[in-house]
Amino acid sequence: MSMVLSASVVRVRDGLPLSASTDYEQSMGVQECRKYFKSLSKKLGQLPDRCTLKTGQYNINFISSLGVSYMMLCTENYPNVLAFSFLDELQKEFISTYNMMKTNTAVRPYCFIEFDNFIQRTKQRYNNPRSLSTKINLSDMQTEIKLRPAYQVSMCELGSTNGFTSSFSVEYRSASKISSAHQRLEPVTLPGIVAFILSLLCGALNLIRGFHAIESLLQNDGEDFSYVIAFFLGTAACLYQTQYPQPQGYAKERQQEIR
Repeated sequence: MSMVLSASVVRVRDGLPLSASTDYEQSMGVQECRKYFKSLSKKLGQLPDRCTLKTGQYNINFISSLGVSYMMLCTENYPNVLAFSFLDELQKEFISTYNMMKTNTAVRPYCFIEFDNFIQRTKQRYNNPRSLSTKINLSDMQTEIKLRPAYQVSMCELGSTNGFTSSFSVEYRSASKISSAHQRLEPVTLPGIVAFILSLLCGALNLIRGFHAIESLLQNDGEDFSYVIAFFLGTAACLYQTQYPQPQGYAKERQQEIR
């Protein structure tokens, strides 16, 4: 029987669980999938905003938005369009109920456990597709999944659940490369903005002094040409300092490759 088994809400930044459904299914397969939930929670910032992990009899689907990830466990034959429609409903309700300040400053696990009531009601609706099909329009979600399919997370990207982490390099082969973590840049800070402006000013000053040095060189034959070279090299050095920052997570991946 295809059905939604459990769901949880997790903060992307550190994997802190914010809310989760009360699960009554205690089979070995479901217990094993809960370990995958924890492993995925630690890597949400490195993955696209819509993913699927296939674990055999069960699938783990999740979406991420505004620093929060919505995860669900379902049987392998549960339709993708229903799975992501379910997650979309959780996302809309959570965003409308809690503001970002609360989710960003939360320190205790499951501090929004009351959200479980909505998860349970929604889970019951989605486990009865006959009554569900008359209440929601799935055509938009079908089109979105067709245009931007979920990224398939492989087991090697998670590493082992017993504490040993395998070395890997995440390659996003999804048709949706727009949301790739490799294309997310580090947020700009105030010191970074100040340094950028100062580097531009220094570069402009060196450039102006370089042109003045050329003028002086043309008027006075005894002038040393090395001053001109020095000013233009200074300009190049200042402009080099204003280059774009590396994408988020790049340094960590490089460290893993070196190891």
